[in-house]
Amino acid sequence: MNKTINLRVKKEIDRTSEAKVLKLKGALITKGYTEIIHIKDENEDFYLNTFSTDPDRKKEAENYVLEFITSNGLNNSIFLIDNVKSNFTLL
Repeated sequence: MNKTINLRVKKEIDRTSEAKVLKLKGALITKGYTEIIHIKDENEDFYLNTFSTDPDRKKEAENYVLEFITSNGLNNSIFLIDNVKSNFTLL
């Protein structure tokens, strides 16, 4: 079963940062982490970008994203979001 990775991307970014975000998305596809990235509005300030990857490569993909963000100065433009689910117990 594939694992989902979520990225929060600021809507209002400069052209240089926008080009870097597009480069990251392209690299995720060309490196084989995913075949498609889904984009939707999260709120008025951010897009939510999600993609599925093989469970064996999830940590590798997350590390790649974090390294790309840091090395390209995108710390204020794109954020890796933990995919936390709440567990409920019925009484």
